[in-house]
Amino acid sequence: MKHIVMAGAFTLVMTGVSAQQTVSKVQNADAPVSKVWVSDSGNGTFKNPVLNADYSDPDACRVGEDFYMIASSFDAVPGLPILHSKDLVNWKLIGHALHRQPPIAHFEKTQHGNGVWAPAIRYHNGEFYIYYPDPDFGIYLTKAKNAAGPWSEPVLVEAGLGLIDPCPLWDDNGKVYLVHGWAGSRAGIKSVITVKEMNAAGDKVLDQGAIVYDGHELDPTVEGPKFYKRNGYYYIFAPAGGVSTGWQLVLRSKNVWGPYERKVVMDEGKSGINGPHQGAWVDTKPVNGKSEDWFLHFQDKDMYGRVVHLQPMKWVNDWPVIGADADGDGKGEPVLVYKKPNVGKTYPIATPPESDEFNSVALGKQWQWQANPKGIWLSTSNTGSLRLYSQKIPEGAANLWSVPNVLMQKFPAEEFTATTKLSFKPNAKLVNERTGLVVMGQSYAGLVLKSEKDGIALVSVVCKKAINDKLEKETTLGKFKSGEDVYLRVKIEKKGLARFSYSRDGKQFEQVGEAFQTEPGKWIGAKVGIFCTRDTQINDSGYADFDWFRIEP
Repeated sequence: MKHIVMAGAFTLVMTGVSAQQTVSKVQNADAPVSKVWVSDSGNGTFKNPVLNADYSDPDACRVGEDFYMIASSFDAVPGLPILHSKDLVNWKLIGHALHRQPPIAHFEKTQHGNGVWAPAIRYHNGEFYIYYPDPDFGIYLTKAKNAAGPWSEPVLVEAGLGLIDPCPLWDDNGKVYLVHGWAGSRAGIKSVITVKEMNAAGDKVLDQGAIVYDGHELDPTVEGPKFYKRNGYYYIFAPAGGVSTGWQLVLRSKNVWGPYERKVVMDEGKSGINGPHQGAWVDTKPVNGKSEDWFLHFQDKDMYGRVVHLQPMKWVNDWPVIGADADGDGKGEPVLVYKKPNVGKTYPIATPPESDEFNSVALGKQWQWQANPKGIWLSTSNTGSLRLYSQKIPEGAANLWSVPNVLMQKFPAEEFTATTKLSFKPNAKLVNERTGLVVMGQSYAGLVLKSEKDGIALVSVVCKKAINDKLEKETTLGKFKSGEDVYLRVKIEKKGLARFSYSRDGKQFEQVGEAFQTEPGKWIGAKVGIFCTRDTQINDSGYADFDWFRIEP
């Protein structure tokens, strides 16, 4: 059997109670299957992307027969999503490692583009380790015995500016290493990869480390390194050339400190999958004595975010070849359709959650706020609806871009329809309490119910260049009574065009204005969600009751 040391990334044989406990919650977490995107074709093949949603900078590990994936979450809370799969194609969202992001006070304000950048997950000595970078504060570590949580409070492994994309390696000689990249916006340098030694616990860096690769000439913007060891070689998998235009690079050396040989192992080729970017190497548990190698990576799709692809991988002369290599030159390109990994069994189709009937105390795991939440923002209480209480917008906020209590989820496909049923009961002492449905990016649009002196107005809002504190433009559509049901809908078409409509009975929908061109956020795709705000602080709030939120074709 080939020798692999990968920080516990691939536990080739694992038995015992701990492994079963790790997945006990996962196996019982049945959920509806997406109506808008399923990767598993049901005939032994899959189509890419396996996750057609913004799970940026994916990393993954295997424990026994179970695969776990995490992704960047930036300022969204809860953060650090944890996904689980049995076959690398069907994924469930089982939880988040961060329920509040530190420093707590800092992330009580919106911090678009900041927060959790590319993380790494490994399994070591019976525990899951997640290393994640915050480019403004340093590299953090959080741990858990169960991937579904609870996760420990994050500790700083190394404080500093511009430290990004960390990944650990527990070597077979007892040493522990950390590889990471650099954010030029904070550190004043990029396109280099650094290796450092850590203490045995893996929670503290011991030295300043050394730059082991300089990509300025051949591999500009080299970043996102992942650390592995196989057959006596240290491997650093790292993308270069830019998120939407680059290639997948692999470095190898017999010495952890280098020098490292360089090889491009995957690029776009003729596939049409632009800039196949950073990800994770995983292997399957052996079936009939044979395991398979696979690579998860992302593709930047602008307003749709960074979606996750799965590529076949093989080893040739101790170099990985990722994707399809038709000409045999050792450099592959992404595949669109391929046979599913051979894991010895067939598992049910699974997808991350999208719709929410709001029938339980817990929100669906797909929902995230724009900042650290407060308990007074919402109530569920098994009433069959979600109640959002209006919160005063921050001082100086020009629009929803700077409002923390906007509850959103990722776009789940290139085409889908989001509809919500709600009723609004504003505080009679206030005007300009607002609630509604919004598609959020650096510009945004939505349908908003707002309280006025003579009742509730339904308005269409468009905010171009919201990121630059521009004001919304409103168009009044009609009047509603307090507590009256209203149905708000947005249909996302190809190329991210959003068409809004509303209804009083849930059957006949009236189209609103022209299509809105959705835009990405800061390092993320566009999102769709709901909110409830006011611009005055008094001793009580109005509220909006959302009966359900449904994603359909």
